[in-house]
Amino acid sequence: MKTFKTAVFGTGFVGRVHLEGIRRLGYVQLYAIGEPQIEKANQLAAEFGVEKTEADYRRILEDPAVDAVHVCTPNFMHSPIAKDALEAGKHVICEKPLATSVAQAKELVALAAHTKRRNSTCHNLRFYPMVQHMRRMREDGDLGDILVVQGTYSQDWLLYDTDWNWRADAAANGALRAMGDIGSHWMDAIQHLTGLKITFLCADLQTFHKTRKRPTGSVETFTGKKLTAEDYTATPITTDDFGAVLVRLGDRARGSFAVSQVSAGRKNRFNLEIYGTKGGVAWNQERPDELWIGHRNSPNQLIVKDPSLLHPGAASFADLPGGHSEGYDDTHKQMFRRFYARVADAAAPVEYPTFADGVHGMELLEKVLESSTRRAWVEC
Repeated sequence: MKTFKTAVFGTGFVGRVHLEGIRRLGYVQLYAIGEPQIEKANQLAAEFGVEKTEADYRRILEDPAVDAVHVCTPNFMHSPIAKDALEAGKHVICEKPLATSVAQAKELVALAAHTKRRNSTCHNLRFYPMVQHMRRMREDGDLGDILVVQGTYSQDWLLYDTDWNWRADAAANGALRAMGDIGSHWMDAIQHLTGLKITFLCADLQTFHKTRKRPTGSVETFTGKKLTAEDYTATPITTDDFGAVLVRLGDRARGSFAVSQVSAGRKNRFNLEIYGTKGGVAWNQERPDELWIGHRNSPNQLIVKDPSLLHPGAASFADLPGGHSEGYDDTHKQMFRRFYARVADAAAPVEYPTFADGVHGMELLEKVLESSTRRAWVEC
């Protein structure tokens, strides 16, 4: 397979995750890093053996050697960078949300179609082996008709008013934080797994910390727990710490989910439960290799990831044998592998979320905000 050269824009938590995932593919070369804080770019370039760094990402887009880019910046920069990259003829993987408005996101879908560039919104959580096993069970009819979906996505890294991240700032993040950051993953996953679209929802959002103590210096995601009082500036907050949503999927199924970034002790608990007329399944990201399967008239099961025992359609999402854990970083590798397979061959199947999926996710988030503001059910 041809070796592709790729660039990563952004050097925070998720930027590093992308660097790690790309490096594991083998046939994709980490060629360039774009980051305004050039010293951070240079540090990562030295660590990962990257040839080129630029403070201005546009300098990298001018380089004809670059085949694809990964947009891992704060949210408000996603749309302009993705747009510039498509216009420069690059294939694009963009972190979600795709943009800060549905209109911007739709422009990107149209531009990607016009330029005929491969495009992906990074909903990597689809790519756990056991999540794919759930999907194949539903496709095979093992669950029957879907009746109920339930779940949570709970974290604690913004529990205190002294916890800060750029996501707390609506100007950099957009109006929705917990719901936009992790609720978007939950809604994407439940629709991917059930094959049903969310048709109606009723949401309640809450900001517990109306003011947060913003550090005077930069703080990377999931860090900053050891700062002292003199390092802060009091800052008003409008983004959500918590959200709960009632949902209808298709015509019949019903459900609910809640997301939180202030749940003490929950580090990254993404929980999905699906119940049908024949059986149920439940999965938790903090125990990614386990899947609970529920039965009405026989003992329940707890199965452990083993590609030799998974549904054939899910087995290709696992690279390691049973008993060898595959987690969050592996989901990116699996997604990137499928994306670059289609960069190599335009006839390859689209086995990854596209910009169109990103638009749908943003439309749902706008409905969540509308519902919470109106305190009413809304149609999606």
